[in-house]
Amino acid sequence: MAATDETPGEGIADPTGDPLLRTRFALPARPATFVRRPRLAGHLDQALATPLTMVNGSAGAGKTLLVADWASNLSRPVAWLTAESTDQAPGVFWAHVLQALRAAGVPVASEVGSPAEAGRVDQRTLTRLAADLEGRDDSTLVVLDEFDRVVSREIAEQLEFVLHHAGRGLRLIVVTRTEPLLPLHRYRASGEMTEIRDAELAFTPDEAHELLTRHGLDLPGSAVLALVERTRGWAAGLRLSALAARQGTDPQAYLKQFEADRSAMADFLLAEVLDRQAPGTQDLLLRISVLERCCPDLVNALTQRTDAETVLAALQRENAFVHYLGHSWYSLHPLFAEILRAHLRERFPGLEPELRSRAAQWLRRSGALPEALAQGAAADDWEFTARAAVDDLALGQLFTGLRSDDLAALFERMGPDARGPAPDLVRAARELAGRDVEHGLAHLHRAQEELARDGATDTAAAGLTCALLEALAARLTGTPGRAERAAEQALALRPEVPGHLLDEHPELNALLLTHLGSARLWAGRFEDARTVLSAVAGRPGGAAMALPRWEALGHLALIDYLNGWLGRAEHKALAAAGQAQRYSLPQRSGAGLGALVRAAVLIDRDELDEAQALLDEAAASHPLVADPVEEAGRVLTRGRLLLAKGDARAALAAADAIVPAGVSSPWAEDQAAALACAAYLAQGQPESAREAVEGVAGRWAACTVQAARARLAAGHPDAALAMLHSLPETERPGPAVTVRATLVRAQATHELGDRAAADRLLGRALLDGRRDQLRLPFLEAGPWIRPLLSTGRLRELAGGWLVPGPGHGLPGQLQRQPTPVGEELSARERDVLRRLAEMRSTEEIATDLHVSVNTVKTHLKSIYRKLAVSRRGDAVRRARDARIL
Repeated sequence: MAATDETPGEGIADPTGDPLLRTRFALPARPATFVRRPRLAGHLDQALATPLTMVNGSAGAGKTLLVADWASNLSRPVAWLTAESTDQAPGVFWAHVLQALRAAGVPVASEVGSPAEAGRVDQRTLTRLAADLEGRDDSTLVVLDEFDRVVSREIAEQLEFVLHHAGRGLRLIVVTRTEPLLPLHRYRASGEMTEIRDAELAFTPDEAHELLTRHGLDLPGSAVLALVERTRGWAAGLRLSALAARQGTDPQAYLKQFEADRSAMADFLLAEVLDRQAPGTQDLLLRISVLERCCPDLVNALTQRTDAETVLAALQRENAFVHYLGHSWYSLHPLFAEILRAHLRERFPGLEPELRSRAAQWLRRSGALPEALAQGAAADDWEFTARAAVDDLALGQLFTGLRSDDLAALFERMGPDARGPAPDLVRAARELAGRDVEHGLAHLHRAQEELARDGATDTAAAGLTCALLEALAARLTGTPGRAERAAEQALALRPEVPGHLLDEHPELNALLLTHLGSARLWAGRFEDARTVLSAVAGRPGGAAMALPRWEALGHLALIDYLNGWLGRAEHKALAAAGQAQRYSLPQRSGAGLGALVRAAVLIDRDELDEAQALLDEAAASHPLVADPVEEAGRVLTRGRLLLAKGDARAALAAADAIVPAGVSSPWAEDQAAALACAAYLAQGQPESAREAVEGVAGRWAACTVQAARARLAAGHPDAALAMLHSLPETERPGPAVTVRATLVRAQATHELGDRAAADRLLGRALLDGRRDQLRLPFLEAGPWIRPLLSTGRLRELAGGWLVPGPGHGLPGQLQRQPTPVGEELSARERDVLRRLAEMRSTEEIATDLHVSVNTVKTHLKSIYRKLAVSRRGDAVRRARDARIL
């Protein structure tokens, strides 16, 4: 080819004789709805400093308009060429490049000439062009749009030659859907390349909001965010959605539920992406549209081919809406997948369920159980799906809070036509998880009968699942014997279950032990319950073990509380609350037990507002049908609070409440009797009090103490002392019991005239009660205690926590009314106040103290009332003035 001196002008032809069309050299016009995005324009500014810039994105990503808008705002000429598929011949391509320079007003030296042949270009033309550009004072900007259409390696090599030798004289910007054949690695390594890719081209919610506004749509932020998430910020998807929504009467409703496969978006993607692929690749894309993600082996299994790895990598390089996730896994853009699935159903009716079943089996063999279950359910293959969940011990996750909602929703569509033990076990688990014991047991018993009738040899996993559900049913119905039998069954089956499954699902055994521990606690077997519950509470395991640990800690806290050890109980209850907050656990069975224990502790401390807040919190999360342990704890704690507030009649009603259960609970009966006794005493009915507790006085220390109080109130101090002398020495109750017993002894001794002995006993009670701030027993003791606390050593022992400290006059009676500043702030209120002084927010205080935000607000109201202020700053200043802080 020889160079010519002719300078092409308007209407001149390329080497093939075709005219050079002016539109190919013009910057594309921006529509009125175009959104200028400064963050991308700022990135493009780097193109002025690097030899090569690549804007690489999928069809409709907005890359052409982005570069055109940026170029139009420059104060220098930009040579623009929109490539065509006909530009594969070197002579044709370079003729268009030279014309692009001239059309932009960039002079080209006459000695450069122009190609005369379509199929080749003289090397001298390229050399002269590079030298001409390199010798200029200012660099020349050249934009090659839609460069993915140019697939000639020869042209790429020639372009690299000119780019390299033009040096600072050329700034090349390539706009493409695929990576060009240029040596990109070299430019990246030397830092001489600017790149903008699909992820950066995606619209942010703010940019999408502006785009929709320009289309006349005024939508709330939540609707915009939902559209961005569905389209992944894809520019064309947003524009097409906006255009379609604008035509309807309710744009927000349209954007929320539009069907991608029935929109202009589908036409765009099918034409611009799918139809551009070879028939075999089109078939592959249609088949993998049923998958959330895929890898080459899975794709080969679905397509019955062997080259999936190569095809997927090529599609990803071409920005064909196939995204690389890492570790050989890929995914389709969700809208593209939605459209492809509709196309698959239309082109190959009935193929989708077959593909999903095949994918489900492959995924299960590969250990991806959640995806296998999802594919099996989507294929309506419920026998496979249920069997996979049972055989892989996954049903325990229905009760852990981690995948509970997902699994429940997955099997919600399973109809009654799905038969067999596995579907029935799934139904039983779902019903029991919803606390429907009657229907859950019906499904469970049918599954057990089917398993026994089939005589299958690989039923160990199903049997273990049966044992878990039996233990849960036993806990919910208050039948400890049934729970023990379920535990024995599980112990016998464990050796038959593959070890790796047991290791992968520690929650199953933990749940079973928690149910067993709860049933044993209901039966009053505290130490046996503590053994299995401690094993759960002390076992690591991250989020999978969080809910069993939470429940176990709540039950252990209750055991400590019932034994009178308030400090230990509170510590475990707070640890349970920490588990709930750390793992954001849902409010399910046992969720309120820790809160109930903390409320009961606060009642003993006479911090009634705080106790009320915790009880309200527990009630808000209370399941429709609770297990008897939690139900009894709730009823009795509320009764004790009512009594502490002076409502003895309501407390009696709580004591008489019946908690449904298969067998009665000794501690629940004892607690109810003690509550009734205290309520009668508050009403001045010592004989009724004695009758209420007489039958249980000998088997539980707290009831014995209440019976002694009743004898004392009836005027029989000797009888009261005799009852307390008969307390079993082996029981070793905690301070909540011993302080009350000591106070009864002190009062009886005082009434018998031995003031010195009464003082000694009262001093011991004060010492024992001070550590746990046990105020309620002293408030319940009656008026005899006031004179003893007014002077001397007893006043010192009571000062600061039970009565005002030195320098204050002793009130006429111990009472619960608000006191002057600094006198009656509870320990927890002081904790809140200290954090308030550190300028922490309500949410931060709640997190730090392991309580709810509502509980903190209740503390703040009480603090404001006691300090006679109405604002945070005033509370802190008042507390500092009073030397509380």
